[in-house]
Amino acid sequence: MVIFINGSINSGKSTIAKGLSDKLGNTAVLEIDELRNFIQWKPLEESIPINLENACLLIRNFVKHNINVIVPYPVSQKNYDFFIKHLGDLDIDLYFVTLNPSLDVVTRNRGARKLSEWEVKRIRYHYQIGINNPSFGLTIDNSYEKPEETVEKIIKEVNGLKKK
Repeated sequence: MVIFINGSINSGKSTIAKGLSDKLGNTAVLEIDELRNFIQWKPLEESIPINLENACLLIRNFVKHNINVIVPYPVSQKNYDFFIKHLGDLDIDLYFVTLNPSLDVVTRNRGARKLSEWEVKRIRYHYQIGINNPSFGLTIDNSYEKPEETVEKIIKEVNGLKKK
């Protein structure tokens, strides 16, 4: 299975992805933003399409080896359509889960993370364009949930969807 954990910066994507990976086992966590390190000399907007293509290649390889994949990444409608187009032929389940803490919560420093001014602006932009509340997948308000609670909620939901 492939689970995309959607949400803005500071919504808990990486924390939840790690928790899911620990709980599910046999799971790779694919941080698409890390793929930018290979071509960091390219402007961000030019590197994003290449990073998404590379992510699809990696997902296909993990799936070929029977490894589950969790992808924490802000998924816009355009990105969702891209992933469905490039991965929809795989004989696996694709799940999209969006973490949607309130804007007040997500723009605060949480845990050890200290948000930069750029990050706060980017979060506000993500909320303006609807990254936090898309028309696809499951949306969870994790404003006041412990990460373990959100992980359990996602596992329960995914297991419920598999039975249908």
